Amino acid sequence: MANTFLLEIVTPTGPFFTGQVESLILPATDGSYGVEAGHEPVVAAIEPGETRYKVDGVWTSVIVTHGFAEIMSDYAVVLVSTAERPEEIDEARAQRAKSRAEERLRQHGSQREYYRSKAALARATARLSAVRRRRGAR
Repeated sequence: MANTFLLEIVTPTGPFFTGQVESLILPATDGSYGVEAGHEPVVAAIEPGETRYKVDGVWTSVIVTHGFAEIMSDYAVVLVSTAERPEEIDEARAQRAKSRAEERLRQHGSQREYYRSKAALARATARLSAVRRRRGAR
């Protein structure tokens, strides 16, 4: 395939996706980050949100949490805490997780609890956004 590069999405439990892709869009700390073949080398911090990659002209979405991406001209490795497909997300469970995280933030716990709650809230929000976008696309 011309104008493609190797993409690997890896979580602590193992590889999530490995394959040749045409384009990649990542949720970076400073906004969406687009990647195509021949990209200049860079390392980017990943925020919870939707990662999209294109294979044979078809976009696929993956919901990811915090991590990093190493991007080179012929490959990209995305290392994230979790990755899941939108169709695998239980909306009710994600809503409960969001509510719990919001409540923990209101309780003004320790600084560690604050950051854990912020991360949980970001993950739940990303999951809910993906489910709602998917539902609206049907």
